[in-house]
Amino acid sequence: MIHSPLPTPHSPVIVIGSGIGGLCAAGLLARYGKRVIVCESHTIAGGAAHSFRRRGFEFDSGPSFYCGLTGNESLNPIKQVLDALGESIQVIPYDPLGHYHFPEASFAVYSNAAQYRQEIHKITPLGAEELQQFEQRLLGLYEAMKGIPTIALRADWQVILVLLQRYLLSLAKMLPYLSLVQSSVGDVMDATVKDPWVRRLIDLECFLLSGLKAHGTIAPEVAFMLGERSRAGVEYPVGGSAAIVKALVRGLERWGGKLRLGCHVEQILVESGKVTGVRLRNGEILSAPVVISNATLWDTYNNLLRPEDLPGAYRQSALNTPTVESFMHLHLGIRADGLENLTGHHVVVHDFNQDISTPGNTCMISIPSVWDKNLAPEGHHVVHAYTLESFAGWKRNDEYEVKKREKAQSLYRALERIIPDIRERIVLELIGTPLTHAHYLRRYQGTYGPAIAAGKGMFPSTQTPIQGLYRVGDSTLPGIGVPAVAASGILCANSLVNVGQTAELL
Repeated sequence: MIHSPLPTPHSPVIVIGSGIGGLCAAGLLARYGKRVIVCESHTIAGGAAHSFRRRGFEFDSGPSFYCGLTGNESLNPIKQVLDALGESIQVIPYDPLGHYHFPEASFAVYSNAAQYRQEIHKITPLGAEELQQFEQRLLGLYEAMKGIPTIALRADWQVILVLLQRYLLSLAKMLPYLSLVQSSVGDVMDATVKDPWVRRLIDLECFLLSGLKAHGTIAPEVAFMLGERSRAGVEYPVGGSAAIVKALVRGLERWGGKLRLGCHVEQILVESGKVTGVRLRNGEILSAPVVISNATLWDTYNNLLRPEDLPGAYRQSALNTPTVESFMHLHLGIRADGLENLTGHHVVVHDFNQDISTPGNTCMISIPSVWDKNLAPEGHHVVHAYTLESFAGWKRNDEYEVKKREKAQSLYRALERIIPDIRERIVLELIGTPLTHAHYLRRYQGTYGPAIAAGKGMFPSTQTPIQGLYRVGDSTLPGIGVPAVAASGILCANSLVNVGQTAELL
């Protein structure tokens, strides 16, 4: 990759897209004294994590599950960025973190590992023992990783200097776990778990995290998730996902950065292999020697650049990256009478003989108004249910509405496991399809991100072959999920300043 010169404080850095990766990169660069402009096509900031309001109901459009948003010891990259920006958010802690509903059993999932294993013990005593061995192997890796905060890292060779100068002891602790760093969760599972029921459970936990099952998910990702959820616990941000986005925007603006909403970037301008700025849809040109794209890999290379801007083989290979499917979404406003004991997170698997990644088979449900009453009018709840759905075959034609209703039925069946009379309670119904996902989030085929299986390749770096062009978000290292995209923003921002500036920030 070509290494760009560092931006001077006077030349602007343009960030395309206000997803969490883009906002984390932008906020940190503003904190470092750079002149930052974030161009967001939508009228709302947040990308896949934005919230929206309809008739008094506040809906999360995407993620609704968070660990370690508060607390001095948190390793969550979002928390580390908010700390650096001098921002914080209010949260509501809760436990159990959710309920899993399988055809043969429903059980609570607790943050506390011992309590969680007790639940598993009721179903399979031997499986619970094996699960403990599996967790211990991964928690050892987490203990080794936690001495190196993400906020200190960068995406260039100078990361070696940072690690050797500041984190030599933590690196030594990592040595026994080096083989695990590139392993899949499936490798750890194969070595520790024989029980078929627990193996399916581990597959499900990986799928919820990365969109891939255990053999496709990298071990550090699950080690981080298990460690954080048992140590920091789970929390819901007061005000929903929008609270995180608002805090990042406040931090950006506090340090002099600008967010422009409804500001659609049509093209990244490149001359002689170097970025010169961007052209907006209204024809305005913003000049800048550094541009960071928070658009997906496919949208950046297909829509924002001309084919000739990239080396042909590199472009082709990048565009051939496999994608995780898109989603069906169901956003409901419902009457809450008689639902006093309702809990907030549920995962329903309809048929365990079918693959959990079959569209419609695994349904995720979030009812955040059980924690934050302000998300719904009095006496009501907000419900967000979603499941994988292929983009292929969707067209806005005469059959669209009928197909939409048909595909939403698996979500309704899942909801009926939790609220049997849900259909009678509805006061507001919004059904989203892969076309909705692609349209509002401007994501190629509405995808959830790259389907790069562990051992089959690495997520691309934040750098590109074009001097001055960087990328952040879920199609760059370290991958999919809110902590990962925040980390991509950190890696990118730190690579654009010198090691001393990061040390000062720390």
